[in-house]
Amino acid sequence: MTPAPRTARGTPDAAPVGAVPGSDLLGEARRLAPGAVELRRALHQVPELGLELPGTQRLLLEALDGLGLEVRTGRELSSVTAVLAGADDGPTILLRADMDALPVTEETGLPFASRTDGLMHACGHDIHAAMLVGAARLLAGRRDALPGRVVFMFQPGEEGHHGARQMIEEGVLEASGARADAAFALHVHPNLPAGTVRLRPGPQMAASDRFRVVVRGRGGHASAPHTACDPVPVACEIVLALQTAVTRGVAADDSAVLSVTRLTAGTATGVIPDTAELAGTLRTLAGPTRRRLHEAIDRVARGVAAAHGATAEATVETGYPVTANDAAFTDLVLSAAADALGADAVDVLPAPLMTAEDFSYVLRAVPGALAFLGACPPGTAPHEAPSLHSSRMTVDEDVLATGIACEAAVALAFLTGRAPEPAR
Repeated sequence: MTPAPRTARGTPDAAPVGAVPGSDLLGEARRLAPGAVELRRALHQVPELGLELPGTQRLLLEALDGLGLEVRTGRELSSVTAVLAGADDGPTILLRADMDALPVTEETGLPFASRTDGLMHACGHDIHAAMLVGAARLLAGRRDALPGRVVFMFQPGEEGHHGARQMIEEGVLEASGARADAAFALHVHPNLPAGTVRLRPGPQMAASDRFRVVVRGRGGHASAPHTACDPVPVACEIVLALQTAVTRGVAADDSAVLSVTRLTAGTATGVIPDTAELAGTLRTLAGPTRRRLHEAIDRVARGVAAAHGATAEATVETGYPVTANDAAFTDLVLSAAADALGADAVDVLPAPLMTAEDFSYVLRAVPGALAFLGACPPGTAPHEAPSLHSSRMTVDEDVLATGIACEAAVALAFLTGRAPEPAR
């Protein structure tokens, strides 16, 4: 069961008397940064997978205590939802951070590296969570100047477990007592210059689906393949045919990426196996293209197998939707981030990325945006930095202050009406 809402003890330090919402946010964020870095390092050492993150949840509850927020935890997952009510009535904005790790063995050599073999915060979710706590602390200090409410959404299960969808089902969008009017999230990116903010209107990240094809032939002795029906070369031809289905079936001005990432067959070098299996992901930006390629995977697999006297069964598991930013809210983010961080730090992302995000579920329900926060580590060129999901992924921790200021700036801009309200 969900514990009853609780109000944390005490209140944070207030903003200076007469402070203007949005003024000197970066300076305030830098003063909060040491605590955010400390929390990030603590989270980094104890990564957890999926929807059950009890240790991570405990650290975040401790970090939020004392801010005067209404805090709830999830019923079926280790989520944390905290609500900040401003002094005056007004709209509600949701800020999200994900907090689960990946099944990756860390090879960074950091003094605060993962203490759990085979698990690592290789996608920056530890940073996201620490930044959002910092933003909560900064905004709580400006409670008396807030005309509205802020919902802080700490989400498990982003890495393939649909945690955002489950938090929506448990009521995160209505956590403040009124449905959220807008939503915003930041995602660090080590291959962008540190301290920069990049986003674009419309589709920014792809829909992502998983597929699996099982080829069934007839096994036999490796010395006499003519007496068998070898599924291995059939599977290899299916791999090549699937690539052609994309390059010759999708328009050049559309976007689709099909990657076969696993191909398995057999148990011994002298034996032709009965079956072979291949699996991978499909990433698309347009619904019709997505549906057409789902059909193509099945058609190509069956057709190629039949041409060789084998059979094939294809299954496609529908994953995250396209992450699409609201155009008007994107303008708000660009304006607010430029005000807080400087115009040179902010720009429009030139093209979508084919990675996927389950913040897409939030953006299907509420107008808003996801932005990338450049976090390239010092002394490394962005194009040479280990990427997200790499066992060697590191970041410039100075960007935690940038992220705190950006999240606070977007929330303040939306609540105070300094930018146009997103279209519905």
